[in-house]
Amino acid sequence: MTATNGLRLLPWSSPEGKPCFLSTDSGSSRLSRRADEIEDLQLSMGAELLGHAHALLNERKADVREVRFLAERLCEALRDALRVAESRGERLPTHDDDDDGDADQTGEDAKRVSAAPQNPLSTS
Repeated sequence: MTATNGLRLLPWSSPEGKPCFLSTDSGSSRLSRRADEIEDLQLSMGAELLGHAHALLNERKADVREVRFLAERLCEALRDALRVAESRGERLPTHDDDDDGDADQTGEDAKRVSAAPQNPLSTS
């Protein structure tokens, strides 16, 4: 279920841990705006946590419990950030939605794609 079929992945899960989706034609509905606010909050909290992580890891006296707690919080923040990225990525226009109506990679689109960094972990 993606935005291509009219569903938006929300930044929270059901009580059973399953993804929640919103069916809407408008990104300005009350629930859409609330989801945007929560996504922004999750990202800002992740950025703040990253600052704390740098500070803690620079301390030579950080014990194993503190580092483990930090790692758990960083995992949560990364999970949230990946969910936000997935949700926002699904709402981006596709090549079929470009201005000139063609789906080819010419002009500025081709320059952006060819200039994109390659994955250093790729096996190909």
